[in-house]
Amino acid sequence: MDNAAIQDFYPDDLSHCYGCGRLNEKGHQLKTRWDGDETVSVFEPRPEHTAIPGYVYGGLIASLIDCHGTGTAAAAAYRHEDREPGTEPAFRFVTAALNVRYLRPTPMGVPLEIRGRVEEIKGRKVVVSATVTADGEICATGEVVAVQMPEHMVPKNPA
Repeated sequence: MDNAAIQDFYPDDLSHCYGCGRLNEKGHQLKTRWDGDETVSVFEPRPEHTAIPGYVYGGLIASLIDCHGTGTAAAAAYRHEDREPGTEPAFRFVTAALNVRYLRPTPMGVPLEIRGRVEEIKGRKVVVSATVTADGEICATGEVVAVQMPEHMVPKNPA
């Protein structure tokens, strides 16, 4: 598995996302890495991510699938164009659609593994399927339709 996380290559002005921004010290700071043809992230829920005692809040699961999906989309775009992550222009994706299916309650106290697989790359759109696993059991699956960040969302540097 490649040790470089795609989020580590995001430009500073695009690294504040609550789910995956390396510059958001209160966020999840999710890291997405290639593992063969799939991507993988590992996240350990904290006590504030509790839904009911012993189980993870479902919104966290959606957030992990969301950010892992957009991270996978960025990594896939670089691969698709045979470019190294971090080269200009930077690839940064936002979520156009998110579908999450909860299969079983997700337990607290164990690391969660999020895996992504690129299902489609077409123009500025990447479709990613994802699974969230705890203790070897798939707890949720999802699909992220990610699109390249529109130009109007890119922060403008002050003159």
